[in-house]
Order: sequence, then structure tokens, then C-alpha cells
Amino acid sequence: MEKPVALREWAVAVKALEEGRQVIVLRKGGIAEETKEFKLESPKFYLFPSFEHQRSNLVKPEVSDLVSLTAAEAAELTDEVRITSYAEVIEDIEITDVETLRKLDNLHIWTEDYAEERLKWKKTKPLHVLILRVYKLETPQIIPMRESYGGCKSWHELEDVLSVPMNPVLSENAFGVQVEAVRNQINSSK
Repeated sequence: MEKPVALREWAVAVKALEEGRQVIVLRKGGIAEETKEFKLESPKFYLFPSFEHQRSNLVKPEVSDLVSLTAAEAAELTDEVRITSYAEVIEDIEITDVETLRKLDNLHIWTEDYAEERLKWKKTKPLHVLILRVYKLETPQIIPMRESYGGCKSWHELEDVLSVPMNPVLSENAFGVQVEAVRNQINSSK
């Protein structure tokens, strides 16, 4: 049986996705990526919350309280991870310019400065804007925090099998509206 895959993402971003505040993540790859760049390993994956690099000053003020909330949740689970959502990639859009990134500013939680910092890091590589259809697990899955899940990597093969009913975070219509907003902003830059 194939092991499930998880994308490591800031816990605050996972919360924003689960609350329907956004349908995108911005990816360049982790520092410890084998390929030194982001590569879409799987079109479907669990969201693996990460706490190491998230800071309240790197997200917009209206979601900065989620940083301390997710940190408090992490403190409760010292050697475990709470998996609460699953995602399907609807589109992987590569962008390379600040102008396009700025047009997406009202569609994600990161500050403009931090988003630009992500774009400029590894300048020769594009920033991946992943449009995600997110599903909330009916029952959160608590799995052991294994040594293999550590480090600054985008992808993890989960050692623990997760199979639980899930429901879409947004209705088909609400999701379509957000996807269209992302595409319109990106297309208006071309």
C-alpha cells in the first residue's frame, strides 16, 4: 500500500485554508530540499502543520492572532502532530515577477514584504502558486512526530495510514469564486 503524502506548511496558513480565508499557498521549497527547488510531488496530500518559521510579523494583522493560537496547539503536542486537513491541487501556477505577486496580495495571509521575500529567494526559480481544494477531516488525526518529519522539507511520506471521512471547506460555488479571483489577478498581469 502506498504511503500517504503530506505537504509541510505553516500552521497559520493551514488554519487560513481550513477557514476558507484563502485557497492558495506560495511555495519556493524548503531549505533542505534535495532538488533545491519546489516540485509538486503529488496532486493530493495531507497538510502537515509547521511552526518553526511562522512569525506574527510575517502575516497580516488580521490573522496574527492565529500564530499564537497555533503555537499554543503545538505546545500541547510535543511529540505528536495533529493532521486536520487534506488538499487537492487544482492548479500549479509559476510566477516570477513582483507585479503579479502584488496582485494576489488580498488573496493570502502573508505580508506583502514576506511574500516578496519568498519570490526573491532562489531568484532563478519561480514561485509556485498552488490553488488548493481543501477538505477538513471529520476527526483530527494525531500521529507521532517522527524524526523523518523534521527539517525544512516541503514533503513528507507519512508512516501512519490516515483514512478518515472529510468534507470540503468551501462550497463548490464559494470555491469557484476564489479560484476565479486568483486566475483573474494572475491573468491581468500578462
